Amino acid sequence: MSEEAMIRNCAPTLAGIKTGNLFRYPYCSADEMRSSVRDWNRKLRGKGIRILPLSYQKEHALIYVYRPSHLSDDLQNKEADRILHNCGYRTGSSEQCVVQLIRRIRECGDFPHEIGLFLGYPPEDVSGFIEQKACGYKCVGCWKVYGDEQKCRKLFQQYKHCTHSYEEQYRRGVHVTVLAVNEKKKAP
Repeated sequence: MSEEAMIRNCAPTLAGIKTGNLFRYPYCSADEMRSSVRDWNRKLRGKGIRILPLSYQKEHALIYVYRPSHLSDDLQNKEADRILHNCGYRTGSSEQCVVQLIRRIRECGDFPHEIGLFLGYPPEDVSGFIEQKACGYKCVGCWKVYGDEQKCRKLFQQYKHCTHSYEEQYRRGVHVTVLAVNEKKKAP
């Protein structure tokens, strides 16, 4: 997996301002992809970042890059817990929820709507998307917004600025392992 792909798709997570990112990445062999994921995990473990292939389909892996401590905090939200419970998750452990997410992706072959919770989307936006069947949203950025539009627009700008900044630094020769910030608590 290239550094460029990590920067382009995951800069906000690497910067510690977003819980997780998801992207598809081509591979020649599943063994080669698993080896690449192990290497990335070894490089970024000390920064509080984990990388998981959620599925392998048609020579593309669905890669999840996330901060486990942020995910744990996010899933403690009562609305997030309610959504996951309604989707059949046994909540209590974020790691267990990730395992259940992988199972759901593999079973349905698509993105289950609750996946937004694993990416740091506000629970009210995830439930709005589910309940309103992707209609009636206030705005669209990285996700469809049903709750606090102003707050989400600021986040979208922050993510865009972060990605642009990380891409510029990478072009100047700064490696992903330097750009990835050390573990810290996600801002409320």
